[in-house]
Amino acid sequence: MVKSLRITVLLGGVSAERDVSLSSGLRIAMALREKGHEVICLDPAEGVLTRETERSLLAAGVGSAPPSLEALAGLESRSLSPVLGTLPELTEADCIFLALHGGQGEDGTIQALLDMVGVPYTGSGHLASALAMDKHLSKVVLRSAGVATANWIMAPAPGSDEVLDAEDVGRHLDWPVVVKPSKQGSTVGLSIVRAPGELAAAVTEAFRYDDEVMIERFVPGQELTVGILGDDVLPTIEIQPVKELYDYECKYTPGMAKEFVAELSPEAQSKLADQARRAFLALKLRGYARIDFRLDPQGQPWCLEANTLPGMTPTSLIPQAAAAAGVLFPDLCERIVQLALAGR
Repeated sequence: MVKSLRITVLLGGVSAERDVSLSSGLRIAMALREKGHEVICLDPAEGVLTRETERSLLAAGVGSAPPSLEALAGLESRSLSPVLGTLPELTEADCIFLALHGGQGEDGTIQALLDMVGVPYTGSGHLASALAMDKHLSKVVLRSAGVATANWIMAPAPGSDEVLDAEDVGRHLDWPVVVKPSKQGSTVGLSIVRAPGELAAAVTEAFRYDDEVMIERFVPGQELTVGILGDDVLPTIEIQPVKELYDYECKYTPGMAKEFVAELSPEAQSKLADQARRAFLALKLRGYARIDFRLDPQGQPWCLEANTLPGMTPTSLIPQAAAAAGVLFPDLCERIVQLALAGR
């Protein structure tokens, strides 16, 4: 039996994925309490959550759209981030369970702070987190490690001398293309563009959420994700959204997507597992992660991205994959904690 630990769950924050993070973190807290641990929920934007606040936020759920940029800016103005490393809820904890998604919670900033404080935390270290969060750099690393990933270009920044030529994009990548912020998750700011005339508006929208925007070749085929937990590759999950794009609404609204264990040939399953392991190692990830793929009609997997702090909401994919492997949610959360304490 694992001894009772003092665990602080960091959740919420000020990224566009705030609502997802709250849902993930509250479920994690409940699961770890069920396992007998002493758990505090700490939101860098609001402080320590009372049990009453936890219950009301849990009942509210994620919602079908991310919070507005204006609402997030208001939260950021009073964020605890500058003094986070001095709070006893962090310094006196046995382990920090990171349930932050996007922004400073997933880009290595919080991880670097916790490294300086000297408190164990779940998931990948600061370098791996920053690398995986930057889609451009991570794709460069993935290709060097033999992980297939679709061709891409980076859009010129607004105000730069370089001009985005839609016809040139079509020649390099063909249509359709995927336009997305380079350092965001949950498909926030992401669009599928089918014609040159639609490109500029999609790029402008993506730049609302990041200072870098990627334009990537669209890969047709099955939407798949592979979870890794320690040394184990979890069952591959296939996603079939009701809409063409597996967007924020489909991800977090029950009934908007079918998610199930993929029925793949042994060859395809072996190739996916190999590519997921390669990605995990190449990006220097640890603990647990989710690697997203498209499997094209020819049976070739194309890596889309690696998620270092994947969602743990009721509709999230890592819990579903773990359940398919016979690991219940409370046991999954506790195993993630044990991996953190072991430095793995």
